Amino acid sequence: MLSSRMRSVQRVVGRRLFNTDASQFPAAKQRFIPTSGTYPKGFFAGGSSCGIKKNGKPDLAVLLSDRPAVASAVFTTNQFCAAPVQFDRQVINGARERGTPVVRAVVTNSGCANAVTGKQGVVDARLMSEAGDGLVSRFDGGQVSGASLVMSTGVIGQSLPVEKIAAGLGGLELGAEHDMWMRAAIAHMTTDTFPKILSREYAGFRVAGITKGAGMIHPNMATLLGTICTDAHVTQAALDRALAYAVARSFNAISVDGDMSTNDTIAVLANGASGALIDEGPAFVAFRDALTAFMAELAALVVRDGEGATKFITIEVAGARSFADAKQVASTIATSSLVKTAFYGQDANWGRILCAVGYAGVPLDTGKVDMCLWPGDGGEPLVLVEAGEPRLPLDEKRAAEILALEDVKIVVNLGLGAETARMYTCDLSHDYVSINADYRS
Repeated sequence: MLSSRMRSVQRVVGRRLFNTDASQFPAAKQRFIPTSGTYPKGFFAGGSSCGIKKNGKPDLAVLLSDRPAVASAVFTTNQFCAAPVQFDRQVINGARERGTPVVRAVVTNSGCANAVTGKQGVVDARLMSEAGDGLVSRFDGGQVSGASLVMSTGVIGQSLPVEKIAAGLGGLELGAEHDMWMRAAIAHMTTDTFPKILSREYAGFRVAGITKGAGMIHPNMATLLGTICTDAHVTQAALDRALAYAVARSFNAISVDGDMSTNDTIAVLANGASGALIDEGPAFVAFRDALTAFMAELAALVVRDGEGATKFITIEVAGARSFADAKQVASTIATSSLVKTAFYGQDANWGRILCAVGYAGVPLDTGKVDMCLWPGDGGEPLVLVEAGEPRLPLDEKRAAEILALEDVKIVVNLGLGAETARMYTCDLSHDYVSINADYRS
């Protein structure tokens, strides 16, 4: 049953629906596409095609809260940051200064990044936000301004067709059901082969998120867009702390090709519809850890869709003196082209992994390092190095069995401390070159 407010919106806007059936996506990816979901209270979603993409595919998405939400975000560190990044920073910083929730919606387009577009790009980002505010105003039945964040993804160096976005928002249907969230997720896609959407229910609150990304994936931020919505009632300071902790262990712990984009943004909106306030103490830790687990699961979908990828590789570095040291070693392994191509070729050339550990820039006692290869099917691991010594002869048969699997884990124990970090990456294949050689055309 739709609320009177939702029925009012549907009278104002039209219907531009499209196929959301998972069967249209690659068979190997369909298991990652949910057929239902449990979504946070007070949030609505929708997606459509407004004509930005040449092929006419969906390219406009909205996530909208029925009340002002506390918002926090992490952005690309690329100095050529796109106009939407510049605009959203101002909106969120302004909300922090005022101390009151203001964000109502996130409007996302795919097909045009609005990056390296000069002063006009910032103007266009503001106009896109104003068009989003118009949709919120129709939702509320009253005037709203300064309430919409914007995200853009696609080709760099092209002007954003704001008039198409404004027209598309005028004909956009919103809803709270799974199908409408799926429409929003599909509209985020560029070179993605499947929509990346996730929802979970925790004690006292719900979380749902949409992300996109397949290439130009690397910290900091990993190249992608993502919006996470929760009905938890969280203070601004608590949300900022929780996101910083979570992103270091999720979206800043993935790498596909070592390239970092101009548009990377991960935003979290908390509208408080669930009730109990989360500020500090055990409630904050529980929220932070739940958000971290959720974001790590969502970020993993990006790696599973890495351009041309055939393997999902988890790199776990344990026994480090600090989290930073463990993360540095894991990142170095994850970005080694030699390691990634060896996994693509299913070649147990483990010396490439140990080599990357050695040049990661973290002081080691090489006589304490252990390393093994774990299969994704839960079977027995293959020990490669123990206390700095190779386990010889290498069991080539077992190595081949493990490397034939889609999911593989490398575990390196430095033997120096108690800290652990993980990175998620994929192999590097011939198809990656093919996809990116003609991306613009």
